[in-house]
Amino acid sequence: MEKLQLEDFTKFKFLSGLKYSPSGSCAAFVVHRMDVEENKYLSNIWVLDTKTKKYFQLTSFNEERGFVWLDDDYILFAGSRNPKDKEKAESGEEFTKYYKINIHGGEAVEAFVIPKKVTEILPVDDDTFLLIALYNVNKKDLEGLSEEEKKKELERRKEEKDYEVFDEIPFWANGEGVINKDRGRLYVYKLSDNKLQPITDEYTDVYSLKLNKDKTKAVFIGKSYKGKMPLTSDVYIYNLKVGELKKVNKDSDFSYRYVDFLGDKIICAGTDMKKYGINENSKFYILEESGERRCITPELDMSLGNSVNSDVRYGSGFSFKAEGDYLYFISTERYNAYLNRINLEGKIEKVIDKDGSVDMFDVCGDNILFIGFRGLKLLELYEYKDGQEIQITDFNEWVQKEKKLSKPERVEVETRPGHFIDGWVIKPVDYEEGKKYPAILDIHGGPKTVYGEVYFHEMQYWASEGYFVFFCNPVGSDGRGNEFADIRGKYGTIDYEDIMKFTDYVLENYKDIDPERVGVTGGSYGGFMTNWIIGHTDRFKAAVSQRSISNWFTEFGTTDIGYYFVPDQVGGTPWDNFEKYWDNSPLKYADKVKTPTLFLHSDEDFRCWLAEALQMFTALKYFGVESRLVICHGENHDLSRSGKPKHRIRRLKEITDWFNKYLKG
Repeated sequence: MEKLQLEDFTKFKFLSGLKYSPSGSCAAFVVHRMDVEENKYLSNIWVLDTKTKKYFQLTSFNEERGFVWLDDDYILFAGSRNPKDKEKAESGEEFTKYYKINIHGGEAVEAFVIPKKVTEILPVDDDTFLLIALYNVNKKDLEGLSEEEKKKELERRKEEKDYEVFDEIPFWANGEGVINKDRGRLYVYKLSDNKLQPITDEYTDVYSLKLNKDKTKAVFIGKSYKGKMPLTSDVYIYNLKVGELKKVNKDSDFSYRYVDFLGDKIICAGTDMKKYGINENSKFYILEESGERRCITPELDMSLGNSVNSDVRYGSGFSFKAEGDYLYFISTERYNAYLNRINLEGKIEKVIDKDGSVDMFDVCGDNILFIGFRGLKLLELYEYKDGQEIQITDFNEWVQKEKKLSKPERVEVETRPGHFIDGWVIKPVDYEEGKKYPAILDIHGGPKTVYGEVYFHEMQYWASEGYFVFFCNPVGSDGRGNEFADIRGKYGTIDYEDIMKFTDYVLENYKDIDPERVGVTGGSYGGFMTNWIIGHTDRFKAAVSQRSISNWFTEFGTTDIGYYFVPDQVGGTPWDNFEKYWDNSPLKYADKVKTPTLFLHSDEDFRCWLAEALQMFTALKYFGVESRLVICHGENHDLSRSGKPKHRIRRLKEITDWFNKYLKG
């Protein structure tokens, strides 16, 4: 076996989009891989025969990132092989071309074209589709225009590319770009007459779209706003038989985060955010069509969804799925992601409780498939049956067979009386007792996410390069309830203490770490904490601050979530809590920094905008601290997870070279 190489991640396969066929006889999923030469990802649909467990590649357009089953034989997916389609898109014309393909053989054939950018589509019958497509109030619909009118509108759009006009917040979104006046609008599409009928108004943003069992009704969550997007939301039902849209809920101060039909009832998850703010864990409710809402899990304090960190994911899949008498859902508990189910009475049962991460799943009757992490294996497809997990795919087994990996050692550290946190230490590959090694402290983002024991490429690579790597889930992290996660107004205080006490523990108990050669890094919240640490201690010999926050004032005013995230997490606004904003900003302490620091940021990171890195870098340079700023063009907040292959290689090389210079040089 050989040591892991930096670029090995470019050979990994990433699985997503798992869906059973209607009868469960087959399932399909998407496999993504990197094309380093073209600097992009290639995505194709694969099909699994659930009886024989044989699987095969179905499509070859290399851009099939989403699909739906039409029946047990046919799959519908979006894509294009026509160069003219690219020309149309570049001209400003928005459309989505759909193909259907028989899973038993044959070429994909064009099914229809929607004159919108579709984000989700659900087949109702052979002729009817319900879909969500992007709509912009400031753009004329091309549908229905004459050729001359269409030409003028496209010319206007082309000219407008030279300008950005904002008149609402958020005006941009990470990973999406400028979204001013964009809404996800609900439509019905009739194939027979090629008609697209809008259901919701132009100012309502739609998500979490679900059909009932007989496909006569749809339920969804919507946010209707002008000027400023609210944190609250509403639930709507659309009756497909009579074409009637109805708002269901009576309240106006509730954040609905998931909604679906369970039998003839509407089950939803959400919170009023009154006690713990925007990060408050959701509870489950039954929402009657009369508008009455009843909580069925009043004592529940569990994080719904998966927040276990890894840098070897691409794509997504079901986190919730109604099937039979149950709603199945993923939860993050401590440092694992499990699969559970709940019935209409609010009884929750653990379905899959093995350590690791259930990333996505699907259920058909009593049959369960999931894609997840187990041990240090990368994502693979598994079947869960009779209490046992059976691995089906082996796309990434070569990593286990050919590469030396270092298993994280879990430690539980008491950082103050009665307060314990989870942490891990990864020893260097080919570790020799008695030899001194450098080390890297890695801090996760969020802060309401978690580290676990799943594969993390950057950490494994650093271990192969001769580093100890240590990481933890300080107060503020997910998986342990609302009280543990709640650090509103306390950033840089109790969380900083947890991280420093954890560092003390590691250095005391792992004697082969050279305390004079320890570095620190982190991204997002981890970038904030890296900036905070270097302004409050000189114990680290080098730092790498990634997609960070340095100034709460600018984070409030420039980012996609700043206007609501910062008041919630810091407290108040810049106008009524000026001192708190400045006291909690790492930039305030930049004149105390002595640590050589590398800043990594992307110019399309609208979650923590470029200004955050520019300010901190400028301050360190002003005060004579060794520092370097690397800006990656065309990338966003998710550079380390879904950035272009060459950019991800450069990012990891920059970090490793920086640590090598100061911790090994």
